[in-house]
Amino acid sequence: MLPYPLLSASLVIMWLALNGFTLGHLILGCIVAVFASWGMASLRPAKPRLKKWYLLPKLVGIVLYDIVRSNIAVASIILGGHKRKFKSGFIAVPLDVESPMALAVLAVVVTSTPGTAWLEYNSLNRTVLIHVLDLVDEAEWQTLIKGRYEALLMEIFE
Repeated sequence: MLPYPLLSASLVIMWLALNGFTLGHLILGCIVAVFASWGMASLRPAKPRLKKWYLLPKLVGIVLYDIVRSNIAVASIILGGHKRKFKSGFIAVPLDVESPMALAVLAVVVTSTPGTAWLEYNSLNRTVLIHVLDLVDEAEWQTLIKGRYEALLMEIFE
């Protein structure tokens, strides 16, 4: 009946948290959760395979450090006004990673870091298009993404 019971339970809890607890909302939340669970089962998402799961804390630490550092850099650009010229731009980064889960995590990492946004992934030539708020050196950004994130994600997922 419920192929994803944790998903169903969390959807009901979220539904009640957003709408308030009444009997009607509880019934409606349960109905939504059951149909969402069935919908998720029909998609049959692949289970993530973590080869080196013990590297996840290292990845989280690197990402949190980069988020704080990027927040400071973006704040200095915004609060600094036009004192310093900055150039935003787009870069294409060739990737070697093939795991869909690793690509999804990389997309979340790049987009959650202020000043960068994952725009498009081209699966034919395995490149990702990224927008950077303060683009000084394109090669430096490619090296950063490939060396700092992609290499670690390949160790974890492939």
